[in-house]
Amino acid sequence: MSISKTADMVLVTARLRLRRATQGDLNDLFAIYADPREMRYWSTLPHTDRSVTQQNLNGMLAQDPLTYFVIEYGGRVIGCAGLYRADEIGFLLNPDHWRQGYVSEAMGAIIPYLFDVTDAAALTADIDPRNVASAATLRKLGFVETHRAERTYCIGGVWSDSAYYALPRPVPSP
Repeated sequence: MSISKTADMVLVTARLRLRRATQGDLNDLFAIYADPREMRYWSTLPHTDRSVTQQNLNGMLAQDPLTYFVIEYGGRVIGCAGLYRADEIGFLLNPDHWRQGYVSEAMGAIIPYLFDVTDAAALTADIDPRNVASAATLRKLGFVETHRAERTYCIGGVWSDSAYYALPRPVPSP
């Protein structure tokens, strides 16, 4: 995979453009965050109002350095991925684009970038263990499950568990 880093913080892969969010992305992001299929395993309920998505977007706009990217395909934002908080990665993808390898492709470009711009000893992920697609994606990216915990999130009155994954910083070549 060819990755090009440009001065305006854009990572380019074979099919995707990974860039800083802009205010113009609100509608595409709201479509993702409002979709119950996508939010089934997320840590919040689907967004019912654009103002909730706007709060997320405000956080994305304020990042410095950029560590959480929107995923653009064919000129449209189809998801977002990167450092969600501290050393924890996260990714969301519009369900119309599931099972086409977009998250693996995006994270394949983002992970080396994150190790370049942060001092994280490892990247981590916290997923609902029922989310087999995300677990498979994490394993494909080299993450290993480290442990599980029960009843970690209560979303809409329903408890879910967590499976925790980690990817250590690569050891530099001599």
